[in-house]
Amino acid sequence: MTVKPGMTQPDPLNLDSMLCFAVYAAGHAFTRFYKPRLDALGLTYPQYLVFLVLWETDGLTVKGLGDKLFLDSGTITPLVKRLETRGLLRRQRDAVDERQVRVFLTPEGQALREKALAVPLAVYGALAGEREAVDMLRDGLHRLRRQLDGDLPA
Repeated sequence: MTVKPGMTQPDPLNLDSMLCFAVYAAGHAFTRFYKPRLDALGLTYPQYLVFLVLWETDGLTVKGLGDKLFLDSGTITPLVKRLETRGLLRRQRDAVDERQVRVFLTPEGQALREKALAVPLAVYGALAGEREAVDMLRDGLHRLRRQLDGDLPA
């Protein structure tokens, strides 16, 4: 934090002291870093996130997928439809509850996983020597998000 002349305390409105700006700026840096790598896969960042979830747990409901990604149905449904049109996913009504739609990877969507391995490897390569700091930062950001969402005591 920067202390302005004549002040004894750091200025709480200094841009560089703002946690939200640090997260925002880092997010933009990640977007710039990921873009060419995801372009090579033919995916946007939100589409990539959908695949990360489905490679972990195939067959989630659209609602479950949105919940995992903090996306509402108005955002997740068109995203899934575009991937279905490309033949990477398929949607299917749940056999038990037809109100629910489940999302499954197609063989093409499953095969994309092998190519996508290059993305996290590139991130770890770019941050070589910082693995412990990266792990601590990621875990800390998860805690902050849960606290701000009210999932953890303040």
